[in-house]
Amino acid sequence: MKFVAFERKQQGTGASRRLRIAGKVPGIVYGAGEPAAIELDHNALFHALKKEAFHSSILEMELNGAVTKVLLRDFQMHPYKPQVQHVDFQRVDATTKISKKVPLHFVGEAESPAVKTDKCTVNHVITQLEINCLAEQLPEFIEVDLSKLTLGHSVHVNDLVVADHVKIVTHGKPNPVVATPVPPVVEEIVVAAAPAADDKKGKKGKK
Repeated sequence: MKFVAFERKQQGTGASRRLRIAGKVPGIVYGAGEPAAIELDHNALFHALKKEAFHSSILEMELNGAVTKVLLRDFQMHPYKPQVQHVDFQRVDATTKISKKVPLHFVGEAESPAVKTDKCTVNHVITQLEINCLAEQLPEFIEVDLSKLTLGHSVHVNDLVVADHVKIVTHGKPNPVVATPVPPVVEEIVVAAAPAADDKKGKKGKK
């Protein structure tokens, strides 16, 4: 994905406020050299942030006629307005090692025995994972195949298929659960028993 940034000459709280009023977003690019203050068109950035690939891919940033490869590192939103307040990017090259969270894409769920035969629903316990790799080898997502999932079994991190150069970081948790089937809830219907015939006769006799 490619986007255009412009050099931001004025800095400070007041300058950033004026940029936002003018429909711009202040930002910074760091790594592999001196940090550079930049500004971007707000609407273009706002719509780009809605795309999954913008968060987990190598991006091409055009700045002053030169194209640099960067990663989105952070962004801040207004507390209650749909407005991007600030954005951070990191320059990367073929030798840059990074740690980055990437989304999980679940496939084959409807065809799994757990869903198709046992009518389970599948709980996606984890929807993204942190990985370590070279920046240029960053996958946009990790695929999770659920087609063989059965009742009573779960998919764990060690079951995922990733490239040899990608290392999944679990922060000390041994083989966490990624997805697990949940059996259907069986509703128990309680029917009140009708009064016995002798009881009815007894009540009539008393009257």
